Amino acid sequence: MQILLTAINAKYIHSNLAVYSLKASAGEYSSHVELAEFTINHRTEEILSEIYRKKPEVLLFSCYIWNIEQVKELVRECAKVLPETPIWLGGPEVSFCPLEILKEYTEVAGILTGEGEESFRLLAECYVRKTKRWKEIPGAVFRKSAMELKKSEKYRNEETQEDKDDIFSNNQGKPLDMDTLPFPYTGFMDFAHRIIYYESSRGCPFACSYCLSSIDKQVRFRDLKLVFRELQYFLDAKVLQVKFVDRTFNCSHSHAFAIWRYLLEHDNGVTNFHFEIAADLLNEEEMELMAQMRPGLIQLEVGVQSVNVKTIDAIHRRMDLEKVRANVARIHRMGNIHQHLDLIAGLPYEDYVSFAHSFDEVFAMKPEQLQLGFLKVLQGSPMYREAEQYGIVCKDKPPYEVLYTNWLSFSDILQLKAIEEMVEIYYNSHQFRHTLEKLLKTAPSPFYFFQQLADFYERKGLNGRNHSRLQRYEILLEFIREICSKEEDRYRELLTIDLYGREKVKSRPAFASDQSPYQTKIRQILSQTGKQKHVEALLTWGEMPVYLIFDYEARDPLTHDASITQWKEA
Repeated sequence: MQILLTAINAKYIHSNLAVYSLKASAGEYSSHVELAEFTINHRTEEILSEIYRKKPEVLLFSCYIWNIEQVKELVRECAKVLPETPIWLGGPEVSFCPLEILKEYTEVAGILTGEGEESFRLLAECYVRKTKRWKEIPGAVFRKSAMELKKSEKYRNEETQEDKDDIFSNNQGKPLDMDTLPFPYTGFMDFAHRIIYYESSRGCPFACSYCLSSIDKQVRFRDLKLVFRELQYFLDAKVLQVKFVDRTFNCSHSHAFAIWRYLLEHDNGVTNFHFEIAADLLNEEEMELMAQMRPGLIQLEVGVQSVNVKTIDAIHRRMDLEKVRANVARIHRMGNIHQHLDLIAGLPYEDYVSFAHSFDEVFAMKPEQLQLGFLKVLQGSPMYREAEQYGIVCKDKPPYEVLYTNWLSFSDILQLKAIEEMVEIYYNSHQFRHTLEKLLKTAPSPFYFFQQLADFYERKGLNGRNHSRLQRYEILLEFIREICSKEEDRYRELLTIDLYGREKVKSRPAFASDQSPYQTKIRQILSQTGKQKHVEALLTWGEMPVYLIFDYEARDPLTHDASITQWKEA
């Protein structure tokens, strides 16, 4: 008996924690379970061909907002080429509407809703041992036909309405004990250059209405002895990045502090650990510990979402903004931890002006990245039930992203999407850091600046094109000529600094100043500092040229920029 667990990930670098955990939890039946991982960039025909070649006797798909449309297409096609194979679905995208899925997709034998580890083990037992424990599978919603190893001719070709309605819905089981779950990863040959997802807790104590985690308020923690042993496995393997999927990692001080202390004491100098936290919950002990960490050992994602008090109240979010601001600023001053701050557009009571204010407030906290996201109205979330109340209209298809609300028009949403792209290209990339630092001082606010830049792209017909990195610099220079042409020469040099700060480019850009009059001095500096570096003569910084040395072997662990120092005569 071969059971195929299929994951279609958003990117190649991502690993699917769910399918690894299900296979590990299958226990004595795990030898019958095979994993198949693809990405949404694979053509459906490629995935179908690969699944067909494996000839699974039972086929399961892991379903999320990024892959559900592709999974639905594959369900129909797999049922044609593998008519004897029962198809099961699981994951958050089908857990809250199983009856609707089963009625629309008659090819699906059943759906595992909720936590899947125990459910999958029992499902595997039913197929491998041909037992009759179908109604004992927690959270399983399935057809009568699923109880048979092979589909009957009647089910395949002539299913009646009575058969379609003959669906069993098992009750959800008790929340799983985190300590009973086996470690999902063994061996790292397939994990080179990939992000590893890991969880040390499930559930969330908060009730944010847009989040599915708000449904499970019973927070369960994995025993720290197990966590330490598993983290050491990652450390010994020198995995590049481990992302904790714990919804609010630091909701328990003792749990978070113990893990951070372990990582500090066992740092391998390579692995980075990512955590989603509530910044206002950080305390003095945690702050002092983080200050001791190697730059790049951990990175933090902080969901601010909005600074509008009425909005925060409407989404049932608890947050002390002043503590968030103070703690983020303190971590920023440490200079050793990457911070990623999030905003969500489309929330109740947040109009365009209000969102601009939220943007400026969060931008002032100087995060390494500012993620401007858009509300997704997820089935099963409280926001799904409240959407009509707030006039929130979203797309019918995944990811169910907001189109407009009582406060934001579709035109506003389009403008914010254009601004989001400018933030991604020019701020989050860290490729224009020195230029932006000066440019932002010329604008009334950061939001207004990125809005200006987005409008410039629109006017010039630059949107929808695949611009090279160098072209992005040239476009920004063209924008600079419009808003502050008198300082063009200075900005040319700042753009040059930013360009060489990322890499020692082979072809010198057209906007960079002519260096030929300074080659003798540049060669002299390189002979003393090392030829693998780059030296740039700046002409607008004083009466005499200023020479900057770019060292690519001493990069900033947070921004990855080359170390830049000014040459001083001995």
